[in-house]
Amino acid sequence: MEASEKVTRKGSAPIKVYCLPEERAAIEANAQAAGMSTSAYLLAVGQGYRVQGVTDYENVRELVRVNGDLGRLGGLLKLWLTDDDRTARFGVSTILALLGKIEATQDKISTIAESVVRPRGGQL
Repeated sequence: MEASEKVTRKGSAPIKVYCLPEERAAIEANAQAAGMSTSAYLLAVGQGYRVQGVTDYENVRELVRVNGDLGRLGGLLKLWLTDDDRTARFGVSTILALLGKIEATQDKISTIAESVVRPRGGQL
């Protein structure tokens, strides 16, 4: 082989893994959940990499969205605290409702964050 020729995976010998149909289905499902081909998934796992699922990225996007909601709610509260004319009609009940929404949003962030951090059954 010339020095300029590059060794590729497709040119290398494959590793065969014998498994039962249900094991194969589980491996393929885990690969799909990670957004990878079965081959890429097995290669990553076999080399000791922790494979992240695509759903983790979806949860992170949801966290960003909820964080934006929290920022908007905080902005309304800030306007009220600075006696802005636009919030003159805000009464105590409105502010208490706003604080309740902020608390609920914080709870939602915690729930989503836990689902990202805690490993799910059947996935790495």
